[in-house]
Amino acid sequence: MDRLQDSAWRYVAEVLHPEDLPMLAAHALVDGHDSPALRELAGLPRRSDAAEIRALYVQALDELDLPLPDEMTAGRRLLVSLALGLVQGELSPIELADGLSMTVAAHTQEEKQFLSIAAEYSEWLGPHDLPGWEHDLQAAAHSLCVASADDGSVDCWSAGSDLHQALRGL
Repeated sequence: MDRLQDSAWRYVAEVLHPEDLPMLAAHALVDGHDSPALRELAGLPRRSDAAEIRALYVQALDELDLPLPDEMTAGRRLLVSLALGLVQGELSPIELADGLSMTVAAHTQEEKQFLSIAAEYSEWLGPHDLPGWEHDLQAAAHSLCVASADDGSVDCWSAGSDLHQALRGL
């Protein structure tokens, strides 16, 4: 999946910030996408009005026939991307727990388990409890990635390469 298509779920899940959209548009042009709104968005400075940036982004996706997913789909992609980021070492367990600040509904047993374990993290977790929590979270993340690849609901293995950068701003 190319970065413009991938950006749609990240936009809905609110892990893609408006100030990042002009550069995303510029990369999309280089990748071969083209539309009037995409060109206009690519020419905006990062510090442009956020509402204008968002409107142009949505218009560009519409012009390119790339639909925005619903919140449930975006939330599921976020969960899988966080799990993949942990499995691939792009995120630490604590970064992952911090990345779950938005409300995400779990629909499968693997998603429920992953969210449940991630929610157990707190800054007051004792040093002797932290390794066990990290291990359990790694195992749940792996199970979620395998389950999402197996059922085809979310393509876990292509979901997350820019995830760590996207979550830095959360």
